[in-house]
Amino acid sequence: MKKRLYKIEQGKQLEGVCGGIAEYFDIDPTLVRLAWILFTACAGSGIIAYIIAAIVMPKKSDVIE
Repeated sequence: MKKRLYKIEQGKQLEGVCGGIAEYFDIDPTLVRLAWILFTACAGSGIIAYIIAAIVMPKKSDVIE
């Protein structure tokens, strides 16, 4: 089965981007959210990357399997 990257709809905090990334890599979504916060605090471009990911990534319900 081919892995797909998408935004989750169940258990999402904002747009479901971090939850989708966590599901893709099979890790805890909290770890992805913490890493994203650290990336934003250190690099400063995490907010822009999140907005772009929220626009580009499809919702899970929109992905045809």
